Amino acid sequence: MPSEEELIKNRLQKRLDLLEQSDVYPARVNRTHTTREAINIFETSENKNENTELEITIVGRVRSQRLMGKMAFIHIEDSSGQIQLHFTQNKLLNTFKNLKLLDIGDFIQTTGTIFRTKTKEVTVSVDQWSIITKALRPLPEKWHGLTDIESRYRQRHLDLITNERSQEIALTRPKIVQAIREFFWAKEFIEVETPVLQQAAGGAAARPFTTHHNALNRDLHLRISLELYLKRLLIGGFEKVFEIGRVFRNEGVSTRHNPEFTLLESYEAYVDYKHVAKMVKELFRHIALNISGNHKIEQSDGTIIDFENGWQETTYRQALIDHAGIDYTEHQSITSLLTVAESKGLTIPKEISWATALDNIMSTFVEPHLIQPTFIFDYPTELSPLAKRKTENPNLVERFELFILGSEIANAYSELNDPVDQRIRMNAQALKASSGDSEIELVDEEFLEALEHGMPPAGGLGIGVDRLVQLFMGEQSIREILLFPSLRQPQ
Repeated sequence: MPSEEELIKNRLQKRLDLLEQSDVYPARVNRTHTTREAINIFETSENKNENTELEITIVGRVRSQRLMGKMAFIHIEDSSGQIQLHFTQNKLLNTFKNLKLLDIGDFIQTTGTIFRTKTKEVTVSVDQWSIITKALRPLPEKWHGLTDIESRYRQRHLDLITNERSQEIALTRPKIVQAIREFFWAKEFIEVETPVLQQAAGGAAARPFTTHHNALNRDLHLRISLELYLKRLLIGGFEKVFEIGRVFRNEGVSTRHNPEFTLLESYEAYVDYKHVAKMVKELFRHIALNISGNHKIEQSDGTIIDFENGWQETTYRQALIDHAGIDYTEHQSITSLLTVAESKGLTIPKEISWATALDNIMSTFVEPHLIQPTFIFDYPTELSPLAKRKTENPNLVERFELFILGSEIANAYSELNDPVDQRIRMNAQALKASSGDSEIELVDEEFLEALEHGMPPAGGLGIGVDRLVQLFMGEQSIREILLFPSLRQPQ
């Protein structure tokens, strides 16, 4: 078995031999049909008993080849599928000998007529052919492809060539995004784009990436959220806006997190978080119907998620009582909260805030139990500096999160539009930052000034698109959903 180095050396020599005859990297091709179009036209004519001798020109990557003396069978593949090619020495004369210079992975252009072989396979009888790209490295072994997971992620181009599931995910993701857009367009939301580089990275409790703008001579941050600029549009008079965009958070990588990801955020004036919850139900039913044809989706372990009758809801406090046996209202100091967490086997760093510690408890003891779509309503005010307080209990805010399969999928508020209260809460968060808690909501003076001009009551929604695709595709890792996930350096 030759080494990869020997195979590459052999292909380089074939490249030189081919270049002596013609250009094997031409700028243009003359494709008349995709492989799928060619097969469909042939089968339609065949079914109607019409003339099937259609001359076509197709292109594609060589996926298999069988050379048998004076004839050869080769399969090529384009994005629409595969088709078999039949080469004969009598018909091709001088170019037939170039088949020995052809390798799996090369791209070729062929012109010929379609027929059906004795084994009933639709095949092109080749009249003319040429190599249009000579590949210098061999593809992964046909039947096994890239079996190492890290290699699949690092060499996604090879993974897509050999792994049909990866192709399926890559093709389904834009369909899900399109379904989201169609849903909001139908509800007369305006799609907008807001800045990626921001002076203050606000709208979420996360650590930003920082860069330096040379011309302006100042540091800027990659956005961690879409929220604050979208709210400025509500202030400016828009009543329904949404954005699907990349955001960046300087955090670790895992099966559920990636430092850059796609976020959907929507804001609608004159509605509250309960209205948004109803809209979320409609959105998930719409996506499920578009992707799976019904309101249910199945996971790889056989779990059925029901977006018609499976919805559940509870409150933040009740969820902690039910699943962790903890009533956080009885543990208002950080010391008390850490003590009760440790009594249940969870050790939390002492330097973090009460709100962050409570969130860790929620993630550990509650979220894994939330399998069917579950709304958790009414969060502690300390956890939600951008949400409106509940009138009957100012210690709570009008916020919900949606959990499915133990993972947070959506986050929504009745948006805080009192500029005085907003400033007080942002300043309180800034004090936490000074005590060492890096994942808190920062003060954004430009946003606060805009808010002082008046923002109408509104309901806001945020959904991680990558996790959404992961859910609908039944995948356990977010890295399967991202074409090029962030990875640690190989050891």
